[in-house]
Amino acid sequence: MIVPPFLKPGSTIGITCPSGYVSADRVSYALKVLSDWGFKTVTGETVGNEYHYFSGDDATRARDLQQMLDDPAIDAILMGRGGYGLSRIIDTLDFTHFSRHPKWICGFSDITVLHSHIQACFGIPTLHSVMCGAFRPETERKDYLLSLQDALSGKSLQYDFSAFAENKPGTAEGVLVGGNLAMLAHLTGSVSQVDAKDKILFIEDIGEHYYQVDRMLLNLKRSGQLSRLKALLVGSFTDMQDTDRPFGQSIEEIILDKVREYDYPVAFGFPCGHQEENVTLMLGAAHKLTVAANGSVLALQPH
Repeated sequence: MIVPPFLKPGSTIGITCPSGYVSADRVSYALKVLSDWGFKTVTGETVGNEYHYFSGDDATRARDLQQMLDDPAIDAILMGRGGYGLSRIIDTLDFTHFSRHPKWICGFSDITVLHSHIQACFGIPTLHSVMCGAFRPETERKDYLLSLQDALSGKSLQYDFSAFAENKPGTAEGVLVGGNLAMLAHLTGSVSQVDAKDKILFIEDIGEHYYQVDRMLLNLKRSGQLSRLKALLVGSFTDMQDTDRPFGQSIEEIILDKVREYDYPVAFGFPCGHQEENVTLMLGAAHKLTVAANGSVLALQPH
């Protein structure tokens, strides 16, 4: 495993938008906070740029991200927002320089495509983290936002979270992979699909119908991505929708039905995903997950 260099005061963070449109105003407060943290910033041509749904046409978004992947003066890349669009450009990107001189890739949601591709093809850790919209005056001292600063600076990451009645207790150690469930299902069968064998798999999502979550989990199960995990870590499933005729199961019941036959630990309620509390995870790195009756702990292991 090649770990990108951690940032120091004066390191430079590039901000680009490889997926949906984001306004320059939405990025501006992130620039202030990153500066307060001691980092320099560079914004790409996609910030504030519009092309229908996207922050630029495919060529513009790919060029902007490629430039930041290749620029030796940029030490980390923070995505402006997610949405949709990385799948349209992932196969046009050249990771030759990045694989030799890796840097921290930060973001979540649609950025799961980039996280998964990098881990599947190069085994380089990335940061599943907040993006620019999370930086606001009322959030800049929140622990979940500061966890990105800690991760970029190489500090230890450990998260204690509440017990859930649906949890399956146990302890597991393994490399953490995953991200947005819709993107993980979307990547199944492609070169960007992560090998989940002997891994701790993290999943989260937003705005899906219950039956769609059921279908996506069946996709992962039928393709063998759930059968040989070390553990399953479940983040937030927000703004779930039901059909006129109710599906009849909660998110927890849907998930447990897909993994009931396996004996690995399952932890619900991890504070990460499409919600305000969205802690930073180092995907592609070894973690220890402890799921107990009185609560759970996820701890990044020494590199």
